[in-house]
Amino acid sequence: PSFMSCSEGVFKCPEDQLPLDYAKIYPDPELEAQVLSLAIRCIHSEEGCRWSGLIKHLQAHLGTCGFNVIPCPNRCSAKLSRRDLPEHVQHGCPKRRVKCEFCASDFTGEAFEGHQGTCPQESVYCENKCGARMMRRLLSQHTLAECPKRTQPCTYCSKEFVFDTIQNHQYQCPRYPVPCPNQCGTPSIAREDVPTHLKESCNTAMLLCPFKEAGCKHRCPKLAMGRHLEESTKAHLGMVCALVSRQRQEILELRRDMEELLVSSDGTLIWKISDYSRKLQEAKARSNYEFFSPPFYTHKYGYKLQVSAFLNGNGSGESSHLSVYIRVLPGEYDNLLEWPFSYRVTFSLLDQSDPSLAKPQHITETFHPDPNWKNFQKPGALRSSLDESTLGFGYPKFISHEDIKKRNYVRDNAIFIKASVEIPQKILA
Repeated sequence: PSFMSCSEGVFKCPEDQLPLDYAKIYPDPELEAQVLSLAIRCIHSEEGCRWSGLIKHLQAHLGTCGFNVIPCPNRCSAKLSRRDLPEHVQHGCPKRRVKCEFCASDFTGEAFEGHQGTCPQESVYCENKCGARMMRRLLSQHTLAECPKRTQPCTYCSKEFVFDTIQNHQYQCPRYPVPCPNQCGTPSIAREDVPTHLKESCNTAMLLCPFKEAGCKHRCPKLAMGRHLEESTKAHLGMVCALVSRQRQEILELRRDMEELLVSSDGTLIWKISDYSRKLQEAKARSNYEFFSPPFYTHKYGYKLQVSAFLNGNGSGESSHLSVYIRVLPGEYDNLLEWPFSYRVTFSLLDQSDPSLAKPQHITETFHPDPNWKNFQKPGALRSSLDESTLGFGYPKFISHEDIKKRNYVRDNAIFIKASVEIPQKILA
């Protein structure tokens, strides 16, 4: 029946698939004897087994065949050929029994792999390479407290050193405590702090009076300095007051000199107004909001002038134009100059277009000062750029908001206003 297919209890012939009558199927001992007497090779012949014999002897041969696959007798999951079994049972089987050669404990092969390299009884060398050898269970104590090659922090500076060099380190350690060389009685001082101690803290050190900058030249030991300060309070206060007075005068003179150095003195001002869009909005929000340029001189030792601008216009140009004005400020040399101021002034709003692409078209206006207008008379000493009663002379409708957009008068959110004064080529006394 094992040679025939069966479907729902009906047997079919494997050759022609016709149904067979089960009642007509019977064993044939003679045919079976003939089959069992046939000569064959071992089923593992391709793997290397050279046995050959009768079919009826095959099963007995497989019981001893070295190539036949059998399960491990230790009941691990491995299945391997009979000839590989001894090696597996002795060395590879995770279920084999193994005794540690160092501690004599009994393990399965699987557990022994974890035990190897950790056995406390195994003899090992110190990892610091000091040459010592001992059982692993003694290694941690040796490494911690006995090994001459162990690392250890310096008690004073906390840097790590090999133990057998730490003694030499203490002769150079910057934090090693040493006594004061002047024997002032201060407890131990860190080696690197000794210079500071001698200079600032040592009671035996000679000190200059703290008021030396004010003019006191007294010098004494630190212990005596307190008494000097108590006895000289009035003198010190006088020195400090005199110093403060001198410094105040110097500051005023330096500030005045610096302001004058920053003022242009060639009769030309080029005034950059940055962040134009924000300042225009600020001018729109605040009626008659005036921006002031840095001051400038018409020439060396000349008249001091200043330009102002209303970005949103003022007067007849309010809300529609940029307004530009010039005024005369009190200058350093006014007593040497002719009055009223009478020289031609030119205003320009500079076109920032690339000259290599198109000729710049600056907006330019020129005027001669009216000698009767009060702003061109000699200014009083108290008049300043913030004196609203002295509005400068200029153009309330210098350029409209529409025209300023037509070319590159505004570029990178900035405009340039130029003011120049024509001075005759003569020396003014």
